Amino acid sequence: MALKNLKKALFSESDEKENIEDSYYVMSESEALKEADKSGSKMILIEPRANSESQQIADHLKNRNSVVVNLKRVTSAQAKRIIDFLSGTVYAIGGELQKIGNGIYLCTPNNVNIQGKITEDGKEENKTDEEVEW
Repeated sequence: MALKNLKKALFSESDEKENIEDSYYVMSESEALKEADKSGSKMILIEPRANSESQQIADHLKNRNSVVVNLKRVTSAQAKRIIDFLSGTVYAIGGELQKIGNGIYLCTPNNVNIQGKITEDGKEENKTDEEVEW
């Protein structure tokens, strides 16, 4: 009790709040990753530059993390292979794969529910696989 009163005398509540916020922002990257691990699943953002990065994305999904994949840095042939691989991965873990933009996909494991759907002004409705832009 005496410690609490001493703390109040030395620091106002706003000073205390600033100290807590300051300690949050000076956290190292490794400490931040440890905190994220404690809090549960994460949202991972990945811009693959090669087909070989598909396995890394699949590993994140297997660890029950959601992944947003931006395929704008790969060729359309590489993008198609990546999406094919991720489709199989998502199917195997019971998750979902949803296109959220031009060349951007959301991959989620089965512990994440996706509500709603994003459409692109009906442009994609009549296109074949060869015409679709990744």
